[in-house]
Amino acid sequence: MSACDSVSGIPGDDPAPAKALTTPPAATAAAAAPTTAQTSILPPPPADAPEVGAVPGVPEAATALRRWAADLESDTITELQEKCWTMAPGNVADMYEDKQTILATIAQPGTATAKTITWKGRAATVTVERGAIATGYACPRVFPAGAEIGPNDADARHMVRRYLARFVGEPLDPADKEGDYPLVCKATPAEWDPNGTGSPTQPPLANNPGKLTGATDFAGQQIFSDRLGSGYLTVEVPVTNSSGVTKIRTFTLAEGDEGYCIGDVSP
Repeated sequence: MSACDSVSGIPGDDPAPAKALTTPPAATAAAAAPTTAQTSILPPPPADAPEVGAVPGVPEAATALRRWAADLESDTITELQEKCWTMAPGNVADMYEDKQTILATIAQPGTATAKTITWKGRAATVTVERGAIATGYACPRVFPAGAEIGPNDADARHMVRRYLARFVGEPLDPADKEGDYPLVCKATPAEWDPNGTGSPTQPPLANNPGKLTGATDFAGQQIFSDRLGSGYLTVEVPVTNSSGVTKIRTFTLAEGDEGYCIGDVSP
């Protein structure tokens, strides 16, 4: 099933406006950990910040989520979209709507895996990637209790939007750089097989990261996504080059344990 981000398309899937970075944002699933200097500038959570259940073996998790929870109580959705710029704005609006349910959920003890931290309540599940915890300010994802946990199509479209925004010199946030917030699939291990051939290769974009060099603009409100097959989807968007020529570019993304990554773009 396909979906689009046109003016009359998906509500709330518009990109949030860029603003100067004031606090480290929530990392994407594949985000690198920040430097010690970056995390050291963060003040402790406010004394009256909502309580967050401790996570055995990861004491910093509660602190990172408490900083965000304090903003959840006081900020508007627009302000949260700006702070959680690595997430699709529509997801922020939808996931953060029921504040009381979220606060009740994160008050429960959390559990950790190698990739994520999770708090479960009677009505919701709240998850944060370990990379987001490392930034010191964790924007979580919220799901109804019992729902499948994982990225959705809006995440894929937002990832492509971020990728193109970097190329045209207008990143959604000044901190959004590939070295710290990777969007491109890694070359190894060679697991790229969107056509289901049974013979995986390296993702083409990993070996040609400058393929869209010269792009000057893109139609951010005309982004379409479609499921390609198990574990893959495509995102189409009109992209304009330095000669003023606009053509539809098709991005292919893979879904893995750490969310989506961009593996190819054509033509």
